[in-house]
Amino acid sequence: MTAELPSGVRDLLLSRITDVADYPKPGVMFKDITPLLADPKAFGALTDALVALAGQYGATKIVGLEARGFILAAPVAVQAGIGFVPVRKAGKLPGATLLQSYDLEYGSAEIEIHAEALCADDRVMVIDDVLATGGTAAASLELIRRAGAEVAGVAVLMELSFLPGRERLAPTLGDAPLDALIVV
Repeated sequence: MTAELPSGVRDLLLSRITDVADYPKPGVMFKDITPLLADPKAFGALTDALVALAGQYGATKIVGLEARGFILAAPVAVQAGIGFVPVRKAGKLPGATLLQSYDLEYGSAEIEIHAEALCADDRVMVIDDVLATGGTAAASLELIRRAGAEVAGVAVLMELSFLPGRERLAPTLGDAPLDALIVV
């Protein structure tokens, strides 16, 4: 579902997201959020909206997905007064980790989380910038559950409705909410 935003916030966020044609390859219209991040009013409004969702979800930890999810999730965790846990590409975290493989359109990928980062008492909110095909988000939910924690919900800045991310994520999401601040 689309999260309810305060009046004018959706327009502010959209005005700071630019389209970059043919990036990273021909035929792709890349949604660049760096202008949004550079605008303190827009970035603050985005953070506030995600903090409100963390409260609604009853989150005790925030998971950010590599890489832009880190940028969005860390200030939400700080402002909400709860912990931040990164989910990274395989091989990027030191120490004991849990690994999850998932399929891409052409091939596969792996992500991991610190094995001790979550516990059974944690209600985890996953934050990312864009929900596209849903593979990384679904794999992160598997990791959270394997770590023994509960999935409180998933929130993204933007959902690309022309891709099957929501449908792919639904079986793994279960009863947890999925909120997109903007759907394009």
